Amino acid sequence: MTRAAIALGSNLGDRLGHLEAANEALESVGRVVATSPIYETAPIGGPEQGSYLNAVTVIDTELAPRALLDGLLDIERSRDRERTEQWAPRTLDLDLLLYGQETVDEPGLTVPHPRMVERRFVLDPLLDVWPDAALPDGTALQGFREGVADQTVERFIDESGFKPWTALAVFLIFNIAAVIIWRIILLF
Repeated sequence: MTRAAIALGSNLGDRLGHLEAANEALESVGRVVATSPIYETAPIGGPEQGSYLNAVTVIDTELAPRALLDGLLDIERSRDRERTEQWAPRTLDLDLLLYGQETVDEPGLTVPHPRMVERRFVLDPLLDVWPDAALPDGTALQGFREGVADQTVERFIDESGFKPWTALAVFLIFNIAAVIIWRIILLF
């Protein structure tokens, strides 16, 4: 098994829905280890477009880097991703950031991602879920945070005002309460 980090981004349509669906679909290419909080960020480059939702998911995978990339592209297509021009708006963007401690340089596939250390919207969520992540040469990614500190990223709060992880907390509280009530009923 190889640990890999995948960046998720969306700025078209149901942005949150695209990220949630992609995160579930990542189970088809590996075992999801952790998913970062979601951040909202301004687009970089390209035509005029809306803001992005970004996150990073860490997986353990048995797939080789090219096969993993092919799986990521399949997931993008399942969310109607169209590649019209570089940095264009998109329903879903999945980037392979890290693949273990390997370096890959093939047509259409470069790992580590070549612009990862220049983008706070990648570094912040990546380091949230993989704090000791490093480049293949051993350089800790934490050291690149200072260079992107001037870029604005904000934790995302969805339209209902709940943070995405709030649903999990509500679910857990409900189930704990149900167990307590059930035990009280069994005592009488």
